[in-house]
Amino acid sequence: MGQKIPITIVTGCLGSGKTTVLNYLLQQIDNKRTAVIVNEFGKAGLDHHLLRESQEKISLINSGCMCCNSRDDLEQELKELLFEHEQLEEGYERIMIETTGLADPAPIVYTILNNPMLQNHFDVELVITTVDTDNAQLQFEKSPEFVKQVSVSDHLILTKSDLVTDDTKEMVMKQIKGINPSAQIYTALNGIVDPNVLQKSSAEPTVHSLPERQYFKGVSSQVQSISFSFSSVLDWTAFTLWLSLLLHTHGENVLRVKGILDVGEEAPTNLNGVQHIIHPPEHLDNWPEDVSQSFLVFIVRNLDPMAILRSLETFQRYIGSDVELMEYQESV
Repeated sequence: MGQKIPITIVTGCLGSGKTTVLNYLLQQIDNKRTAVIVNEFGKAGLDHHLLRESQEKISLINSGCMCCNSRDDLEQELKELLFEHEQLEEGYERIMIETTGLADPAPIVYTILNNPMLQNHFDVELVITTVDTDNAQLQFEKSPEFVKQVSVSDHLILTKSDLVTDDTKEMVMKQIKGINPSAQIYTALNGIVDPNVLQKSSAEPTVHSLPERQYFKGVSSQVQSISFSFSSVLDWTAFTLWLSLLLHTHGENVLRVKGILDVGEEAPTNLNGVQHIIHPPEHLDNWPEDVSQSFLVFIVRNLDPMAILRSLETFQRYIGSDVELMEYQESV
């Protein structure tokens, strides 16, 4: 089997600039080897027309939000792209999926990882969320979908930051870090953003010194993060058993789990999961710079993070390593 085709999911609230950013990024890469899937509500889709000038292969899914009732359409579209990929001389270099502004990315990831055929040929490499800096505060308070989008993201792009004060922008960044401390944050001006936003660093997730936890009113008030380090090599079988039991019991409340783990090989294993969905572990070529021991980060909602610590401590004699709390602060 050849190398898997990487998928980048671009999500964000309605009006946050997803299409503008995506349009710019498509002009910076090899368009002919990139396929784009656009998901829009309603039969009269618009965004795919806005992208048409910079992209040859664009598919529109307009039968509903693909995180809910259009996942069959997504599966079918990816299968068709796979067939085209195998017919082309060079094939597709990447797939980009632009979601609706109401989408929860987790079911989209689940659709790909839960289908054996898709899992064998595609890799969900990045989830990127555009954040409307001017309206972020209201969305943090009123939109659970937005909080979920921020929670599961690898990279976040601040848009419309030229419309707000530096203090407002700083507050939004702190709120983002309060929910997802390991995410990398970029800034876009009129859609122009560093193209490196499409590159996944081998060092991700990078959590060396977590920022002070920020809590705020609304739906995000129950979102908390906690991180652990491990003093020695982990027993991979015992650790995955513990994690499977945890996610089986609390998967809906575990928004994100990320980590770099020493499992006794020359280089560590990168762990990445969304709710009860764990991506196939990625074996890194070497230890990322400034990372010398295993660590694990959880982003949870309506779940006591200290319960995870207590569970880990109960299992630590089986996983072969003492666990140490890196960062956690009680909500107020």
